[in-house]
Amino acid sequence: MRKILNTAHIYMIVGLVSGLYYRELTKAKNFTGDTQLAVVHTHVLALGMLFFLIVLALEKLFTLTSVRLFAWFFWTYNAGLALTVVMMTLHGTLTVLGHSSGEAISGAAGLGHILLTVGLVLFFITLSKRIPSVSRTGGDTAASRLPLASSAEDR
Repeated sequence: MRKILNTAHIYMIVGLVSGLYYRELTKAKNFTGDTQLAVVHTHVLALGMLFFLIVLALEKLFTLTSVRLFAWFFWTYNAGLALTVVMMTLHGTLTVLGHSSGEAISGAAGLGHILLTVGLVLFFITLSKRIPSVSRTGGDTAASRLPLASSAEDR
């Protein structure tokens, strides 16, 4: 659990620093246009800090780390987010400095998004392995207490 908390903490720091970087760089260069630097701050805070705080709560409830796929999710997702954020920062910085970014930056950002997607799929597989499935035949579950849908004949 400490690793998940530390990860969220690191993303909080990176998110706040990226917001400061955006503000100071655009102010220093008198830049007023659109740049990807404007959204790096929120991406890091939402996809990094907030996401891992949610993972921390789910770990407490379901011990996700006991599933071997958790490590694959953790490292794949973090690699994807790091690559995506670095490419967004590079692209945004080049925009502020008046340079164009090349195809390599777009390709690397695309790879980052693919890794994020694979990481999310692994996360949901991990989560599904730890949440018990509902049995239709046994036990008193919330689903078994729901009223049956009425048919047209019953109306």
